Amino acid sequence: MVLSFNGKQLDLSTPRVMGILNITPDSFFDQGRYASMDDRLRRVEQMLEEGASVIDIGAVSTRPGAQYIQVDEELKRLVPDLTAIRRRFPDCFLSVDTFHSQVASEAISLGADMINDIWGARFGEGMPETIARWNVPCILMHMKGTPGTMQLHPDYQDVVTEIAYFFHQQTNKLRALGATQLVIDPGFGFGKTTGHNFEILDRLREFDSLGYPLAVGLSRKSMIQKTLGISAREALNGSTVLHTIALEKGASILRVHDVKEAVEVVKLLQAVRGEID
Repeated sequence: MVLSFNGKQLDLSTPRVMGILNITPDSFFDQGRYASMDDRLRRVEQMLEEGASVIDIGAVSTRPGAQYIQVDEELKRLVPDLTAIRRRFPDCFLSVDTFHSQVASEAISLGADMINDIWGARFGEGMPETIARWNVPCILMHMKGTPGTMQLHPDYQDVVTEIAYFFHQQTNKLRALGATQLVIDPGFGFGKTTGHNFEILDRLREFDSLGYPLAVGLSRKSMIQKTLGISAREALNGSTVLHTIALEKGASILRVHDVKEAVEVVKLLQAVRGEID
């Protein structure tokens, strides 16, 4: 599948790496380390040089227990950065991580090429219509509960079957409105126990039947930390292992904090498959 918008293309016949740019003060890993605009522009430049195909800009923390912020505050954070990044890197494929339709509309008008929605286009009103009206590429993620409550007592009869049913419903809804450029993300860590997360990863190929490219966000997640008894800062090696497994099981997009290492995983797997010399 080739995603296209604003004259740019993202060919998913080869796995792609999406670099995370958090412009929030309370993300679970970055924690506001890129405090100034210059810092963030340098970070984008670094990720692009390391091989990121997409930069995903997030102005709202969605870590477990995160507090909800209003649209005005999200836009206040996002608009200056999105404007500056688009100006500095006009050819970069830019994604905006938001679940508010008003923010998505503003981001698209300012040059965003993709929307990454943790609510799967079901928060409030207007996101399905916004995605369909522009036919902008959109990642639909599954989340059970809200960021503030999702990890309290997540429960499923069959976690993969329930997530697949959710995607079946949401993609049909969006396609009926005219949206065709859809990607699905099972939402590792979003309303799932560690056991759920590893089951989803093990059964990732079951989502192939839905017919959509698959994005995964495994980078430095708690499933690695809890299993190995380490912190997020120590979880790079574990992230690399899980990224390798995800690619072997059909993932098209890796959403990561560490671009260089993820790009190396993609290249090595391509070499194993004889896709590069």
